Amino acid sequence: MTVPTALHALTALEQAAAVRKGEVSPVDLVRHHLARAEEYDSRFGAFITRTPDAALSAAAARQDRRPGEEAPSALSGVPTAVKDLVDTAGVPTTYGSKAFAAHVPSADAHSVTRLRRAGTISLGKTNTPEFGCCCYTDNDLVGPARNPWNPALSAGGSSGGAAVAVALGLVPVAHASDGGGSIRIPASVCGLFGIKPSRGRVSSGPAGAEVTGLSVQGPLARSVRDAAALLDVLAGPEPGDPHWAPPLPPGETFLGHAGRAPGRLRIGRYATPATEGVPVDPECLAAWEHAARLLESLGHIVEDIPTPFGPELTGHFVNAWGVQSLGHPLDAEREALLRPVTRAWREYGRGVSGEQFAAAVNGMHRATRRAVGATSQYDVVLTPTLATLPQPVEFFDESGDPLENLYRQAAFSAFTSPYNMTGQPAVSIPLYWTADEGIPVGVSLVGRPADEATLIALSAQLEEACPWRDRYTRLQAPA
Repeated sequence: MTVPTALHALTALEQAAAVRKGEVSPVDLVRHHLARAEEYDSRFGAFITRTPDAALSAAAARQDRRPGEEAPSALSGVPTAVKDLVDTAGVPTTYGSKAFAAHVPSADAHSVTRLRRAGTISLGKTNTPEFGCCCYTDNDLVGPARNPWNPALSAGGSSGGAAVAVALGLVPVAHASDGGGSIRIPASVCGLFGIKPSRGRVSSGPAGAEVTGLSVQGPLARSVRDAAALLDVLAGPEPGDPHWAPPLPPGETFLGHAGRAPGRLRIGRYATPATEGVPVDPECLAAWEHAARLLESLGHIVEDIPTPFGPELTGHFVNAWGVQSLGHPLDAEREALLRPVTRAWREYGRGVSGEQFAAAVNGMHRATRRAVGATSQYDVVLTPTLATLPQPVEFFDESGDPLENLYRQAAFSAFTSPYNMTGQPAVSIPLYWTADEGIPVGVSLVGRPADEATLIALSAQLEEACPWRDRYTRLQAPA
């Protein structure tokens, strides 16, 4: 391949191939992306902390590997970034909060260790809302993550910084996490492909506590193959993990499945949220209809199905999320540093009794069994990713009643959060842009439990049939 001047326009796998062939050095690749981050970050809010010295040192070490030494992964030498909810040894990890502005972990999260061992090179910690509590990205440290397609709009959350970094080409692929839609929401509004893996696919250890089982870590990327390659890096249980997803058969990889035909699939679809009173924007429905027609044109069977969840699911999620928000113990002085919506979640969580929490967890389990059973005859389920289009940054202002803010968030997680409760894998895929402003609108594909492989194969087929790579041209142009 001939490497163009715009290295950031290459996919992550193309960048790794250029490194392996000696067409570009890891140091030059990192310098290129650091320069781009320097140019764009202050306007779009991708990072909380950038680590240029550490990145260049890691790139130099990768560059000095012995001739003929096999690359540790398909992404070796590629720049990436880590969401600032996940511990990174020796690097400030703030969890998006002023209360942890000076926090520097002494040990890596397992996912960060896997990224290092794979030869990827982190440029820093990406922007996230405080404790990942919200479906938009804003905090009192660096401010909001802004949508690359229109900076007046929010980039979504809670992996908004990661999505901005990937969409703008500050890194080709990024680590993210998802507790109620936090990979799929910013993927939808920023025009990316994002995978929420199955529960237990990626370890949250050693420090991550999974009281509810809602949160998982996964990839955000511009292409299906890049996301699959990063999932290969991240996937795998660690000793003591509370949940383990069954691994792929020996010799198989998620990247390999991106090159396989999915076969003829039976796909169920619905577009009515389980949460009562949440209308679905016509553009979100148009994206969903467009995806269904595309799937049918590829030979798949698409059938309408009832929403497999009942309205009681919302109450279960709210109680569980409120308790989960208490995962960072704080004294009164540091608690006072928290933002209003974070404090509201924690106050609510403290009011949830042990009996109510047990009822919420049991209720989620019962709903999961019903929903998985009701859709068991389908290989994949198709839904809108969101019930609304991207909203202005000011839409999520926290200066008023926190409850009003929480109500405004409801349309963003109405389709996504149920699958955090079931633990099924789900992706958001960018197949549709609005005609007037050219804003991306994602659709979601949900797989059978622990079946990321089928989702990846199907998503790759859709990307080939309806490619979106050229859409990034205007984002990658010089500022």
